[in-house]
Amino acid sequence: MPFRVDERATEFREIDRFDGGVGWIAHPDEEMQRASHALEVDGDVWLVDPVDVAGLDELVAEFGDVRGVVVLLDRHTRDAEAIADRHNVPVYLPRIFEGVTEDLDAPVARFSDELSDTGLEAHTIVDNRFWKEVALYDPEDGTLVVPESVGTAAFFRAGSERLGVHPVRRPIPPREELGGFSPERILVGHGAGIMTDAPAALADALENARRRAPQVYAGMAWQLLPI
Repeated sequence: MPFRVDERATEFREIDRFDGGVGWIAHPDEEMQRASHALEVDGDVWLVDPVDVAGLDELVAEFGDVRGVVVLLDRHTRDAEAIADRHNVPVYLPRIFEGVTEDLDAPVARFSDELSDTGLEAHTIVDNRFWKEVALYDPEDGTLVVPESVGTAAFFRAGSERLGVHPVRRPIPPREELGGFSPERILVGHGAGIMTDAPAALADALENARRRAPQVYAGMAWQLLPI
């Protein structure tokens, strides 16, 4: 089931600003640090896995008009429906997603290898009955958007890692799916993105995911202990 909140956030923390877009965390105190992004392509704005917040339209207006709302993880519908309806645009879903349309009362468009006519490449990261995830990559400016398999929120990271592999994926990290990228920046669905030395951060996360898994799992167990 998608993570939902009862009320639209009134405050947010801006993250990941660069020439081609900006990100925000609508509920900065959340442990999972749900991050959303606006990407600008040829004067159009694409909102990726967005959580709605007061002031969002003003934040993204400097980049252009909203062309579409994109969902990259099958359980990241978040506030896609409300935002798409407000801007009178479709929700764009990867063709591999099944059943997600049942959670959306908004027009839906599908994409496969490219997001509409943007030039943004769509790469399948996970495709099984429990988890369907697609990454976006902009070959023009090196922006890589990964919604779930890697993140920077504390839940994902071990020790001093800048970027961590999702705990569920650490035993078999997505080296084949993500290892071929040398991005300029990595935008993630949980936490602020990696805006400097991104290739090194990605390589470290993938190469050491399994070795550092016990440290992540121990931290998760510690948090569950009664006080």
